Amino acid sequence: MDFFGRLNRDIRFAQAANRLSQRIKPIKADSADLVCDDFEAAVDQWPERTAVTDESRSVTYRELDMLANRFGHWAKGRNLRRGDTVALVLPNRIEFLAAWLGFSKVGVAAALINNQLTGAPLAHCIRISKAHHVIADMDTWRAVEDAGRSLDHSLMVWVLGLEEEDEASARRGLDAAIKGASAVRPDRSTREGLTNRSTALYIYTSGTTGLPKAAVISNSRARLYMRAFAAVTETKPHDRVYCVLPLYHSTGGLCAVGAALLNGAALIVRKKFSASHFWPDVVATEATRFVYIGELCRYLVNQPEQPDERAHKLQLAFGNGLRGDVWEEFQTRFRIPRILEFYGSTEGNASVFNFDGKAGAIGRIPRFLRGRMNLRLVRFDPETDQPIRGANGLLQETANGEIGEAVGMIGTEARHEFVGYADKAASQKKIVEDVFTRGDRWFRTGDLMRRDSEGYFYFVDRIGDTFRWKGENVSTTEVELRLAEAPNVAEAIVYGVPVPGAEGKAGMACLVAEGRFNAKAFAAYVDEELPSYARPIFLRLRKVMDTTGTFKYRKVDLVADGFDPDRTSDTIYVRDKGTYVRMKPERYRDILAGNVKL
Repeated sequence: MDFFGRLNRDIRFAQAANRLSQRIKPIKADSADLVCDDFEAAVDQWPERTAVTDESRSVTYRELDMLANRFGHWAKGRNLRRGDTVALVLPNRIEFLAAWLGFSKVGVAAALINNQLTGAPLAHCIRISKAHHVIADMDTWRAVEDAGRSLDHSLMVWVLGLEEEDEASARRGLDAAIKGASAVRPDRSTREGLTNRSTALYIYTSGTTGLPKAAVISNSRARLYMRAFAAVTETKPHDRVYCVLPLYHSTGGLCAVGAALLNGAALIVRKKFSASHFWPDVVATEATRFVYIGELCRYLVNQPEQPDERAHKLQLAFGNGLRGDVWEEFQTRFRIPRILEFYGSTEGNASVFNFDGKAGAIGRIPRFLRGRMNLRLVRFDPETDQPIRGANGLLQETANGEIGEAVGMIGTEARHEFVGYADKAASQKKIVEDVFTRGDRWFRTGDLMRRDSEGYFYFVDRIGDTFRWKGENVSTTEVELRLAEAPNVAEAIVYGVPVPGAEGKAGMACLVAEGRFNAKAFAAYVDEELPSYARPIFLRLRKVMDTTGTFKYRKVDLVADGFDPDRTSDTIYVRDKGTYVRMKPERYRDILAGNVKL
């Protein structure tokens, strides 16, 4: 790139950064203007425009606001007070948004729980939220009730769509109660004393086994997400934002929501992603923007060509995790004019945007803006999983091209705060002190990255015993604990293995079985105990585990062998529908060639 090319690129970056800065500038930590105020301002500006469309209906901004008001008044009618929490275990639907927006109007927090969880993981999520009320639907209430039996406090389950004859003492239909509540906005005095520091949401991270962490999302953090994407996506009232990502995650539930609902645009939500139905639905809904994770894009690229894939009106795809090798094919094949990749974490305080659309980069910090950004890369020791300190006791910033851990400076500004998790001990583990000066505090992202000479950042991997699969972080330690409790399993080691053409790493478990291994029974167990993204794709059975001199499992050797049956005499299994089957050479070759969907 010549001088003028670099200059034009930097000008475009500065313009985008300025739009972002102006949109988030009004957010002050001690301000009484909350996330619900931003939403109400949008309602007042565009009351009759379509706000949200799900599989069953559409509502205008005014109708969504009225429904949110009903949820707020319902909460007050149940004697819920500021600081109380209601858990939502729902798929993507209009009521999901109306509920948490309505609760925010009266100072009640919402815990956004993965609606695919069951058993111990679900019980844990409810427990750490301290919610005594859960809103579910006809597909989730039974799992909620089952999980509630292991709680040490009473639980009231409110069910959308429940018939009166199916009600019980701790289970009630919600539709009539909401319909009977007032549609008038709760008076602002209801939330007098609340500030941007007040908790609006709990969004869960690393929820792989029932031991997730609940990230505390303050009003300021929710507003930052929503306002930032309202700015950087440059969404207009005529736009339609398509979202198949779950609303219980920040990318779908805050980024996509903010891009649409703070700009007068329509948000189109779907309960789940279908690669075969994606393009026909995008065309039918006349979507102009959609939000992605990288795995979604890879699935689309691997689908056979179809007429609708270029008949759409999409102008922008925005999200994170889009790999460089998928990026170019995705953009070219589907004729996506613009891709906006970003980096950020639900609980973190550092983010970057790739305004330039450079394939593979998660973001960029130009030299002229480096002093205003709080993201840095520090040298990291993979043996200890800790940053490296120099002779002066401080951390060391990486050179260009060098891999290091990303850290974000913790400051008093709303965008630099680190609120952390409901578990304070877990929060403290994410903080490192004395980084570049004595007494400074930085948030450890747990992500390894490298930066090039032009300021572009590239994601490398997660630190330690965590790998990423299907857009989710999977903790190997937590999965191991769950698998060790499986019938006829004596020991379990879990790790991620790369699969050609796949985003992230696929889960693999090395097992020592007690007696005869029953593949179908084991598959049924993991289906019950683990969410889909945390279930091992591959298994390796052996008689005894190899350990080091300090009795640690030699995981590095297992990772090196991968799922290749020719590298070991152990039996290798691969997930196949409702069971696991032995890996045969032809199946292994098909996986390498990308002919098998994992």
